[in-house]
Order: sequence, then C-alpha cells, then structure tokens
Amino acid sequence: MTQVVVGRIVRPHGVRGEVVVEVRTDEPERRFRPGAEFRTGSGTLRAESVRWHQGRPMLVLEGVRGRDAAEALRGTELSVEIDPAEEIEDDELHDVQLIGLTVVEADGTEIGTVSRVDHGPAHDTLVVRRRGERPALIPFVEEMIREIDLDAETVAVDLPPGLLEL
Repeated sequence: MTQVVVGRIVRPHGVRGEVVVEVRTDEPERRFRPGAEFRTGSGTLRAESVRWHQGRPMLVLEGVRGRDAAEALRGTELSVEIDPAEEIEDDELHDVQLIGLTVVEADGTEIGTVSRVDHGPAHDTLVVRRRGERPALIPFVEEMIREIDLDAETVAVDLPPGLLEL
C-alpha cells in the first residue's frame, strides 16, 4: 500500500469543530465521504460527516469538538492508503511518485531533485532541491514539463530563460 495526500485542513468552520479541506485529489467525492479514514502525522482521523460548500469538503471528524480542537488541526495533511495497482489515468501521477526524481534540462544539465510538490489554485509547483543554492520552483505545467520517466527517475524540463534565478 502507498500513502497519498488527498487534502489539507485549511481552517475551522463555525464553533462546533467542522473543518474546511483543500482538495488534492482528482477524485474528491470518492476520498471525502462519511466513514473515510485519513492518516496524519499524529494518527488517524475518521470523517463523521461530509458536506460540500463552494467546491470544498467540510468535515466533522470523530473526536474533534469545538473550534479550538478544529483550529489545532489547521495545516494537517490528510492521506489515504491506496493499492499501487489501483488504476490511474495515463497522465496522472501521485506526489510520492515525483518526489526524489532528478530534474534535468533538455541538454542533460541536472538542476536538482524534486523535494516536494506544492498545490496552488492555478497549478502545482515542483520544489527542486539544488546543491548549494536556494530551491527552484518549477511550475508543473505542460509548457515546461517535457517528459517524466519513472524508470529513469527523471523529469525533463524546458524552462524559460531566467526562471531558475527567480
């Protein structure tokens, strides 16, 4: 089994302990449902109820009562275990598959290693660790990502001039 992040608790909602979740999955209705269990850095959380508001799931979690308890969960990433054989689309990748891959330019020059994937409202961003330099932030968009070769453990990129200096 592989753990994948499907969401992050953004903030509490109301005074009863409900939390708003930022979705990080292409299958939110499947992942966010009553009874769903999420792994976190400090244990397991189970959804008692789920309702949708403005495209985001709002969860009541077992054992989380009151605004203070919900506030304490702010920023918590919610992961689920999936079977590696679970079918995914050809162009779909999980963050865990990208982390650790070597990022190279078209001429073969190594940029660094993917250390994490940040999820933004417009697009995802690869955070690339470079030796002796600040991390590079590379938008995970079709115009810049030429090829992802999981067998060779590389991400080939075609970056506009100056992007790595930002």
